[in-house]
Amino acid sequence: MPVLTKKKTPYRPKRGLLGGATDYAVYEMKPLEKLLYFLIGAAAGAGTGYLLYENLFLCGALLVVCGFAFLPIRRKQIIEKRKNKLLLQFRDMLESLATSIGAGSNVPDSFLAAEDDMAKQQGESSDIYREIKTINEGIYNNIPVETLLMDLGERSGLDDVISFADVFETCYRKGGDTKEVIKSTHQIIGEKIDVLMEIQTVVTSKKSEQNAMMFMPVFFVFLLKILGKEIVDLTSGAGMVSTTVAVGVFVVAYFIGKRVLNIKI
Repeated sequence: MPVLTKKKTPYRPKRGLLGGATDYAVYEMKPLEKLLYFLIGAAAGAGTGYLLYENLFLCGALLVVCGFAFLPIRRKQIIEKRKNKLLLQFRDMLESLATSIGAGSNVPDSFLAAEDDMAKQQGESSDIYREIKTINEGIYNNIPVETLLMDLGERSGLDDVISFADVFETCYRKGGDTKEVIKSTHQIIGEKIDVLMEIQTVVTSKKSEQNAMMFMPVFFVFLLKILGKEIVDLTSGAGMVSTTVAVGVFVVAYFIGKRVLNIKI
């Protein structure tokens, strides 16, 4: 009897209710970016491989492997950085909304005012400006504002934005205190960011130590080879095996340490 395997459905980027919006879980590198990051990873892999093994074949293999392996790592870093920046900008947008609603403006007019504020504060090239402009276009096309906010939350992947959209929908449709909801959410996100910044300050030194420890073995091998090849022979069978095991241990330790230091709240 044939075994049925479930095909993995390819991920389809979310393009928003009006189309053309940004899915923050996806980042498509430009050709020059791919080439640059490939060369960075390839140079690191080839240099380390030649220093440890002194074998051109292994050096070439590590060049290709490390070059391609660095691309998804760098892509993930860019995505996380962009999401964190969007959260900071979202906090500023909430502050603008709270100010406008507190001054007596209704919700649609407050979003229009926030668009002008974000253009001045963050610039028209910023993600939050494009998002609030999309929200205002949706409001103009009679799409409920809470639906537009939920769409932003789903595309951003930020729990704070999703939570705000949920609370805003309940409050806005049932006649709750919209001003208080926006003010409270702004305060909570601000406090969360402050705490996260304090944590990042504490763990920054540990991350620096972790990065230094990753380069120390390669540096020691470099020193030993400068002092004389008779001190250490990594080109023998035993030397290559021990080097490979040691590199594997350090790589595993690096990712474990990276996971431990990646603190989220």
